[in-house]
Amino acid sequence: MVGVSEGQSSAQAPAAARRPVGRPALSLALAAMMDDVHAHSGAVYLRAPDQPVLEMAVMAGLPRAFAAPWERVGLNAPIPVAEAVRERRLIWVGGEEDMARRYPRIAVVLPYPFALAAVPVATRTTTYGAVFVTWPGSHPPELSDRERDHLTAACDRLAVRLERAAEHSVAPHPEPDLVGGPLVGGLAGTLGTVEAARMVGRLPYGLCSLDLHGRVGFANAAAAELLGVPVSRLLGTQLWTSVPWLNDPVYEDRYRAALFSQHTASFVALRPPGEWLSFRLYPSTTGLSVRISRARAVSEMNRAAPVPGSAPSRLVSITQVLNLAGALTEAVGVDDVVQLVADEVAPAVGSQGLVVLGSRTGRLRVLGHRGYPDPRVVERFDGLPLNEQTPGTQVLRTGVPAFFESREQLDHLYPARQAARDGFAAWAYLPLIASGRPVGTCVFAYAEPHPFPTEERAVLTSLAGLVAQALERAVLYDTKHRLAHGLQEALLPHSLPSLPGIEAAARYLPATQGMDIGGDFYDLVPTQGLAAAVIGDVQGHNVTAAGLMGQLRTAVRAYTAVGQAPAEVMRSTNRLLLDLGSDLFASCLYLRLDPARGRAVMARAGHPPPLLRKPDGRVRVLDLAGGPLLGIDASATYPTTEVDLGPGCLLALYTDGLVEVPGVDFEEALAALSRRLAGAGDLPLDELADHIIHHSRPDTDGEERIDDIALLLLRARPPGP
Repeated sequence: MVGVSEGQSSAQAPAAARRPVGRPALSLALAAMMDDVHAHSGAVYLRAPDQPVLEMAVMAGLPRAFAAPWERVGLNAPIPVAEAVRERRLIWVGGEEDMARRYPRIAVVLPYPFALAAVPVATRTTTYGAVFVTWPGSHPPELSDRERDHLTAACDRLAVRLERAAEHSVAPHPEPDLVGGPLVGGLAGTLGTVEAARMVGRLPYGLCSLDLHGRVGFANAAAAELLGVPVSRLLGTQLWTSVPWLNDPVYEDRYRAALFSQHTASFVALRPPGEWLSFRLYPSTTGLSVRISRARAVSEMNRAAPVPGSAPSRLVSITQVLNLAGALTEAVGVDDVVQLVADEVAPAVGSQGLVVLGSRTGRLRVLGHRGYPDPRVVERFDGLPLNEQTPGTQVLRTGVPAFFESREQLDHLYPARQAARDGFAAWAYLPLIASGRPVGTCVFAYAEPHPFPTEERAVLTSLAGLVAQALERAVLYDTKHRLAHGLQEALLPHSLPSLPGIEAAARYLPATQGMDIGGDFYDLVPTQGLAAAVIGDVQGHNVTAAGLMGQLRTAVRAYTAVGQAPAEVMRSTNRLLLDLGSDLFASCLYLRLDPARGRAVMARAGHPPPLLRKPDGRVRVLDLAGGPLLGIDASATYPTTEVDLGPGCLLALYTDGLVEVPGVDFEEALAALSRRLAGAGDLPLDELADHIIHHSRPDTDGEERIDDIALLLLRARPPGP
């Protein structure tokens, strides 16, 4: 089956659309689509059976090598065809700038002016794949209604045919790509008449005709003379293959640019030892016409000659590496690296299973895995000493890759592993080497025996180098992340004390930008017959802010313990912050609670106002008198305010991260928080704290949290019996 069923069969369709898929069905459907909307290239993708992967079934208009990085793509990949399948809608990319902004990985590999539409191939209940088509850069920035309707209708018809084929257990047959016509080897056949061939032969500049693959179908005598290669050796070959000094990815890129954009392209190249030639490429949908002449004023162009004897990377290698490098730069933590390798690298190399291994304290660590039905098969290796004889430890120790084309090869070298059957039949164990040292092992597993020719081994090893750099960065990030969270947890209360007459609950959420550590703090301090509560915010989201926060929290506890009044606690803390010589400021709200009298005395230093909920559900913003932020003025005073805190009253103390949302007025956010507190204030206090945190930022769901959040809830309980 090609599609994955999501329900019942679709509604009745015309009989012509419901015939089983024949041999050229995909090619014909794609060709008709491109013809209807005047597109110059396109491809059909089908969902792989039992895998979250799209596979290119047929391509038209351009060589498949142009799309090599995306022949197999994960459904979660950030590219238009995958997005069209995920969202079941047409995706339009209006040009080069739009592509760079929304799909930078594609723009890095194909930095040319062209427009693209991706359309899902889906019935009402089942998604079978997707189609993309492209236009030259001259296409208007918006897709016309006619083009949209034609593409959508054509993909719907193709989906119905695939559905009928699936019902009859008929899988689509492999189909050849539709790329141009056959090469023509004679002058008269190429140009139409013998006289036309004679005319071209008399021209003083060179002319070549290339097909879409870059192969020479015609060359005149002047071209052969300028290139220094006989016409007989040029015909049927790619120009950059038969002319060694043109074997440079820069020149090949100009050929790709001309075909993609359908705009004239040009370049100059040095024919050894010192003659510069000018090449001008005139594209069409069937190939390229190339005009070759001696370059003028080439001294103004500071292009260095290619190094003789160099062996530049080929087209597919360049695009693969650029695409995967772009993907891996987005990885932050180790889990991100594992997921990106699973989504981007594994489909590209045809692997069905993945394991990423690392080491710590002389033992093997399983950092992540995908594609294994039984996770225990992989996780049993976690903690294995590195001196054990397994392929994973061997590759990690030596830095030498290992390839096993069949289970017999693996069992022969590692007989002890025969007991660890994982359901796969071939493996590539690749060392992950960064900064000159091994940081892990990447294991690609294959469901069937798999040969690893020399070229494929070289590509896999190169890809492992990219993965290694991303993994090294990710391990460092995770280490810093754990240290930051450990510091934050050490500086905040592990639990709140149980106080007579007061029920308390607190929550803290770090910012998701920077180091996930911040300067927000809270505390609840028991004193003789009373209690003190404090909440504050030191500016910044780094270790300095967190360290200063810890000093302030300790100082507040000390000043409270010696019996200072609220106003004096604030003045003392302010002077301490100035004495520390820090450039950071802090806001603070300090409360002295008297549950027996049902009163609370508060002092405020530039902190957001607390909310007071009465037992009847009414909520009031306490507009307290206060002083400036701590750390600004050594002579500042902090007046106090006394409020009623009778049984059933609830105080909500918070930091600005709870109510300051980009694009939302502070007063509106505060009013929304008051409404939530009024509506849910009777919940148990821990549930109420979770409710407030969860619903505090609905308009930015999925975005990064730019500030940390602290919340302290205090509810006055009735006196005990």
